[in-house]
Amino acid sequence: MDWTPTLILLAIGMAGFAFASWRASRPAVFGKVRLIPWTTLSLIFAVLSLFMLVHVVNLLGFTTGSQNMGFR
Repeated sequence: MDWTPTLILLAIGMAGFAFASWRASRPAVFGKVRLIPWTTLSLIFAVLSLFMLVHVVNLLGFTTGSQNMGFR
């Protein structure tokens, strides 16, 4: 994946995390059921952002993780 899709997905992940966190922190209205699990969506967007940040670091030329993953 090149820079453009990586940065677009990073921006979507960060904006989605901010929006979902804001919605999750709002007080619940008594008698009204939340149909969207905002806390779960917030965690999913955070993981997406983390993966895209690691991918940006890899695109900059740094190696993350081990090559053999402990197997020989």
